[in-house]
Amino acid sequence: MLGKTGKKSGEKPCNTIDTLVGEQTTITGNLVFSGGLRIDGKVHGDITAQGEGSTLILSERGAVIGNMRAPHLVINGSIKGNVHSTECVELQAKAEITGDMTYKTLEMALGATVNGSLIHEAEKSSPKLKAIGGIDPVIS
Repeated sequence: MLGKTGKKSGEKPCNTIDTLVGEQTTITGNLVFSGGLRIDGKVHGDITAQGEGSTLILSERGAVIGNMRAPHLVINGSIKGNVHSTECVELQAKAEITGDMTYKTLEMALGATVNGSLIHEAEKSSPKLKAIGGIDPVIS
């Protein structure tokens, strides 16, 4: 997957649905998953992904009351809670978020709403070494 700068993003999103929360289902409690998760129903609790390539899809019929943390997110339903993505977030036209959102890359369709702060998480670069005392170290 190429990012906006043309560079490869850190992780590939999961392209399969391993778990489905159906439209007639309500889960009360925290949910931990890996791989691909699609939510068409309701979740009252925090959702956390394990695994760097995990993807969470929230359909237009889905609703979450709780915090959400996953590398890759595709949102078209409603969330009342904070959202954290270490890779990319795609907000589709019917997405409605009430809470703060932290992301690395963001794609937002016309009609999507975020009622909270948008916090961009920059890529972590390697620390630059600086000599203390004004003398550059000599490597032999």
